[in-house]
Amino acid sequence: MQAPVQAPVVFMNTSQERTTGREAQISNITAAKAVADVIRTCLGPKAMLKMLLDPMGGLVLTNDGHAILREIDVAHPAAKSMLELSRTQDEEVGDGTTTVIILAGDILTQCAPYLIEKNIHPVIIIQALKKALSDALEVIDEVSKPVDTENDAAMKKLIQASIGTKYVNHWSEKMCELALKAVKTVRIDLGTVAEGEPKYEIDTKRYVRIEKIPGGEVMDSRVLNGVMLNKDVVHPKMSRLVKDPRVVLLDCPLEYKKGESQTNIEIQNEEDWERILQIEEEQVQLMCEQILAVKPTVVITEKGVSDLAQHFLLKGGCSVLRRTKKSDNNRIARVTGATIVNRVEDLKETDVGTKCGLFKVELIGDEYFTFLDECEDPKACTIMLRGGSKDILNEIERNLHDAMAVARNVMLSPSLSPGGGATEMAVSVRLAEKAKQLEGIQQWPYQAVADAMECIPRTLIQNAGGSPIRILSQLRAKHAQGNHTMGIDGDNGKVVDMVDYGIWEPEVIKQQSIKTAIESACLLLRVDDIVSGVRNHEE
Repeated sequence: MQAPVQAPVVFMNTSQERTTGREAQISNITAAKAVADVIRTCLGPKAMLKMLLDPMGGLVLTNDGHAILREIDVAHPAAKSMLELSRTQDEEVGDGTTTVIILAGDILTQCAPYLIEKNIHPVIIIQALKKALSDALEVIDEVSKPVDTENDAAMKKLIQASIGTKYVNHWSEKMCELALKAVKTVRIDLGTVAEGEPKYEIDTKRYVRIEKIPGGEVMDSRVLNGVMLNKDVVHPKMSRLVKDPRVVLLDCPLEYKKGESQTNIEIQNEEDWERILQIEEEQVQLMCEQILAVKPTVVITEKGVSDLAQHFLLKGGCSVLRRTKKSDNNRIARVTGATIVNRVEDLKETDVGTKCGLFKVELIGDEYFTFLDECEDPKACTIMLRGGSKDILNEIERNLHDAMAVARNVMLSPSLSPGGGATEMAVSVRLAEKAKQLEGIQQWPYQAVADAMECIPRTLIQNAGGSPIRILSQLRAKHAQGNHTMGIDGDNGKVVDMVDYGIWEPEVIKQQSIKTAIESACLLLRVDDIVSGVRNHEE
């Protein structure tokens, strides 16, 4: 007897789309590949620029992988996770953002046939990828060499390798100088570790401020031994030039204290009203006297300064700046040796900063800028960038961030890997050899990683306009003979020895990019179900 036909059970909302199993995996791989293709042309010294218009009508001109992906708005979940990759890379090591995306895209593309046609279970592929990752990291360690961080020429060469692929290549000498000087300025020695290596704290994010001023020429940019603010003194009669200033930093308003909530005062006669006004005046005067007791010549506060306080401080011979940013105030504290004081009553002689050599306010273009310059041993600094237009300055700033990140990484872990695709090629050749020794189906996805590693030198050759097949075979042959430092000259697309060509990158960048790429590939391979159009719970 035939069983009654059961009606299909619909357990999901009809407005939702659901892709499962094979389809989901294919769509993820395609999305990852699409993202990688967007910035494939941005690798190497012959990279193309992308021009992006944001919704506000602003223009972004750049070939920095991270900056491009940050501006692109994507809908596909897998593509979104690729964008996260470049962000992690940017925050962790600051360079190699393009490399990560291209690698991740290629690893997925190479694994796709095994997953789809050969029907290998994703978990087995992931095991193979993990194995390849640990072997790859060993290879990177082998081809790397130590570097002396105090040798300025070597450090500049290194930073130049990072900048060489960017727009500021024309002024690379200048940029290397700026980046190196800035990083050295904010470097704080934490003594030596057990292994005998010095340990540093380098916080470029917080203590290096990049101030962009349109106008002038890029070569006019410089690193100040101190801090620069986009501010003018509050009262026109105050001195705009102070030699060896005594700086007081405050975090409180220099105004009459009002009641916390609404305060009502009933006044019977006229004298009381005058008395109230007088009390206000006396209070402000008292505050100013407490400040002037430590004989400062420059007072900087994060809050407001009332007209009356300006008057008293002017009489006391102070220059005053108001409403500075918290971050700026912290920088000034590091530079001048002053302590930020929260209450005027607590001011002591030791809170006054005397390490600054010059306080001056200058008119640059049509804005006033305050300089606290010529400091002795500043632990924070400002990089002043000049250039033709806003777009150029924004691009230079992005590139400078990369350069500083490279300088910082090398100081924190002084070890270099050969650039120009040499490290990737070494990894690829070594993994291909090891793949033959593996048993079972694991060796295919393992081989896929080896093939995917070649995408970096291949892309470099393509972007330089060379013929990928011929030059890659030459490179592969050289590596098979054990020349680990052979790579691609990104300008001419030829095989050169990186030792002579002089392109080295910090080992951390190489390690991080391979780790991030493989881990993200594993993540996307694990997905077998995508549900889109999930309703908001608030509705």
